[in-house]
Amino acid sequence: MKYARLTKEQFEELHAEFASFLATQAIDRKEWEELKVNKPEVAEQELDVFSDLIWEGVLGRAEYLEHFSKNHIFLFHCFDTHIQSIVLKSVSPDVDFLTKDGLQWLSDNMFTDNIEMKVGKKVFTEERNSSIFELIKQGAFLSDGQLFNQINTIIES
Repeated sequence: MKYARLTKEQFEELHAEFASFLATQAIDRKEWEELKVNKPEVAEQELDVFSDLIWEGVLGRAEYLEHFSKNHIFLFHCFDTHIQSIVLKSVSPDVDFLTKDGLQWLSDNMFTDNIEMKVGKKVFTEERNSSIFELIKQGAFLSDGQLFNQINTIIES
């Protein structure tokens, strides 16, 4: 398995897609029920293959990621060969970016000495999707890129 197995909830959301996937494997509902009982290892393999297919699709389309922690915000823009980052750090240890008040504080203090901002670029040394998946495992999530682009536009002007 290249990534991670989807959760039970994710499989439920993707029920129709999973049924189509099994159909491409020439496995109908009855055969699937038999596989789960008589050959659970084969059923597990099918779940893993489907999970990897879904992850490949999601990661292949991933363009922006965000990761928030108490005093840091990591913003990423993913390209084919590299990733750009903007890292915001609160100089004040009392600020918590995981709260509404912390985000308001960020808005009020964005371009002051209270925020350290670092911009970076990293060429993918591993395969692109695997690198993005590692960021997700560390707590990043897919985003629309609005925050990255707002900050990046101001930085570049």
